Amino acid sequence: MSIRGVIAASEPHTAVTGARLLRRGGNAVDALVAAKLTATVTEWPLTSLGGGGACIWGDAISGYALLDFFATAPGIGLDEPPALDFAPVTVDFGQTTQIFHVGKAAAAVPGELVGLLELHRRAGRLPLREVVAPAAAWAREGFTVSPQIAMIAGLVAPIASRSAPVASLFFPDGRLPKAGDRLANPELAGFLDGLGGSGSDRQIARYWTSLVEHFGPRDGGLITAADVAAYAPVIRQPLRIPFGEFAVLTNPPPSAGGGLIGTGLRAAEQLQIGDEQFLSAEHLLAVAGVLARVSGIREAGYDARLHADPDSIRELVGGSGLPGWTRSLGGASGENALGATTHISVIDARGMAAAITSSNGEGCGHALPGLGIHVNNFLGEDDINPAGFHRLAPGTWMSTMMSPTIVLTGDQPFLALGSGGSNRIRSAILQALLNLLLYRRPLDEAVNAARLHVEGKRLWFERTGLGAGATDALCRSWPDATVFDTPSMFFGGVNCVANIDGRLQGAGDRRRGGVVVVAET
Repeated sequence: MSIRGVIAASEPHTAVTGARLLRRGGNAVDALVAAKLTATVTEWPLTSLGGGGACIWGDAISGYALLDFFATAPGIGLDEPPALDFAPVTVDFGQTTQIFHVGKAAAAVPGELVGLLELHRRAGRLPLREVVAPAAAWAREGFTVSPQIAMIAGLVAPIASRSAPVASLFFPDGRLPKAGDRLANPELAGFLDGLGGSGSDRQIARYWTSLVEHFGPRDGGLITAADVAAYAPVIRQPLRIPFGEFAVLTNPPPSAGGGLIGTGLRAAEQLQIGDEQFLSAEHLLAVAGVLARVSGIREAGYDARLHADPDSIRELVGGSGLPGWTRSLGGASGENALGATTHISVIDARGMAAAITSSNGEGCGHALPGLGIHVNNFLGEDDINPAGFHRLAPGTWMSTMMSPTIVLTGDQPFLALGSGGSNRIRSAILQALLNLLLYRRPLDEAVNAARLHVEGKRLWFERTGLGAGATDALCRSWPDATVFDTPSMFFGGVNCVANIDGRLQGAGDRRRGGVVVVAET
């Protein structure tokens, strides 16, 4: 048996699809794009071709690049804003509730479809039809709903019930799907079949036309033909963060997450942590201190700087401090308890690594007619609109916490990882990196160990597996701490693959149904 690669994802069909492409001779990007297309079918409450994301990929020979296909603010060419279809919906998480805003005016210009196609065009090896075929088959023939996805579908049911096309995706026989049920999406299957054939350009045009027709000003939305014409995925130079013997490559501005991860790594160096007993009170207090510094950076105006002065973010993670920063600029907003995001990581046997994170938000409650594609509600999420809703100038690239990451030793990929989880993405990835690179924990333990998050003056943490006295020590230092008795999806979902001493391996985050498949032939 020979190993062709390894993939870590948050859903079994997604991981199996990527491994299948690796066995057929595809590279890490082929596997990633095929897996992500499948995720739009089988992880439909989290990601869709009406969403957006980012991917980092590369190898020691060709180098590393990041493709940013997140959303832009719509409204180019509008003389005056129309009457908006924009409304609050309350989602019940059991212990708490949260309000999200949905409707057609919650939809930003999505980049996921053209982003995946551009990624494959730039770095894939296999024909597009082979890459698209598995996702089309799952959509046409049906797939088995995982426990994790069934739970998330139940949470966003109030949003899904807002229109008949979206309700048909979530309640195909009049009820919410349960784990083990079999679902299909024949409309999406037809679209994907055409996308993988000779009519790909026609399908893309059909997609954009439908978006403008049904999410434009006449229907209460903001997306215009000028928005569509102006949109294109952007190749960016990854943010490079030296860290001991390693180099951490991640999402640069205008993404928010990569720079915050970099500030955390800088803080860990400055505080000289890493020698404490793992999961002891000393270890967790030290990590909480690092997370507090990261939160403080965001409160000091980090988000406002992303567009205005991106070079200052690179200076910050390079260790030069906070030149000219002021607390008056504002920063973090409330916590998104769901964090409807999903992540896939791949390393192939030829030494290519790739990591992709994408989201549909919670979805806006409306779909593209006849295509089976639920469209995002990025304009209705507090955490990515810290200045308030509909404040961004049309055409502005929206910021995100999504941070697909590759760690190098020399020029060779050592790790590929990322996470879902809204604002907790930065904390989840940072802790996984510290667990692996500083505390030298085994891969699965590093990914699934108890996790913390700090936002402002608040601490959240999981108590499972903590050392004696650790819970009491954290609560003394953070009297208003929120303690989770069991691991929770609130803390993200890090999916990580690694090349450790020539052995490909992976770890999936059990908080979000993580799955690892090693592709062997």
